[in-house]
Amino acid sequence: MADPRFFTRAAPATLAELARIADATIGGDADPSRVIEDVAPIREAGPAHVSFLDNRKYIGDFRVTKAGACLVLPEFAEQCPPGTVALVTRKPYMSWAHVVRRFYPRAALTGVRHPTAICDPAATIGADVEIGAGAVIEARAEIGDRCRIGANAVIAAGVVIGNDTEVGANASISHALIGRRCRIYPGARIGQEGFGFAMDAAGHVPIPQLGRVIIEDDVEVGANTAIDRGAGPDTVIGRGTMIDNLVQIGHNVTLGRGCVVAAQVGISGSSRIGDYVAFGGQVGIAGHLTVGNGAQIMGQSGVIGDIPAGATVVGFPATPSKEFYRQTAMLRRLVRERKERS
Repeated sequence: MADPRFFTRAAPATLAELARIADATIGGDADPSRVIEDVAPIREAGPAHVSFLDNRKYIGDFRVTKAGACLVLPEFAEQCPPGTVALVTRKPYMSWAHVVRRFYPRAALTGVRHPTAICDPAATIGADVEIGAGAVIEARAEIGDRCRIGANAVIAAGVVIGNDTEVGANASISHALIGRRCRIYPGARIGQEGFGFAMDAAGHVPIPQLGRVIIEDDVEVGANTAIDRGAGPDTVIGRGTMIDNLVQIGHNVTLGRGCVVAAQVGISGSSRIGDYVAFGGQVGIAGHLTVGNGAQIMGQSGVIGDIPAGATVVGFPATPSKEFYRQTAMLRRLVRERKERS
């Protein structure tokens, strides 16, 4: 259960409302007007809570849960314990996301500009924008309506931020055009110079980075993630992409729509990533590569060549997963046989 010191819970909801929000069907003959007060994990839930089951690994916990209601797949509904109402849905985890957002919506905007915030008179700031303590908004920056700018965030000259976007505390944004409904988490660095220089024994010469960062609508950028601006071409993050904490995206990278990038991924400059690509944690992508639409790159893989659309790769160098596991099994067998002969 959420700690009330940090999270504000909304009013209780009926089963009928939850079923509508979750696109679910109320199982059995349960009363649709029954009230649910909160959400909770399946092991901790009580009669006033709604929980969910999406992974067969937790079926044992589900069979003994005390939850008042539980979002479940149709094949698990009959195993619902007495006292628990099955909310039957084809996508329990997605339904859970909607239900949790119902009970714990984001804090309402105050529209207040803190007196210590510094906003240049040449900046354009939309309606109902909340600006935290110590934030800086420089000349010619454009902030859309209903945005939230966190404490000590810096929005540099000329930056454009679309409506309903949130910028976390201590984030810095320069040389960037940010879309609508984006969420930039605390400490993110967007638009700084990329890592580009001409190498020479007499001394390396930095090359001015003259591009921008373009972030389309509905993108999330995790805490302490860095996205470099382009060297000439822009760095582009496609609509709906979700980027975790501590990710590095180099200059001129194009990241497609709907990608998921886990923590500590590094994408080197000028690589082109297709739509709906998934990166596991600590993946490294060499520069000037192409990764096709829908590819999946498993955690800690090192990619040094192009990846075709739809492929799943793992290891270093990144190899198609089936081939990688066959190679691993063969190596283990060879090692075992050698030990037996010795």
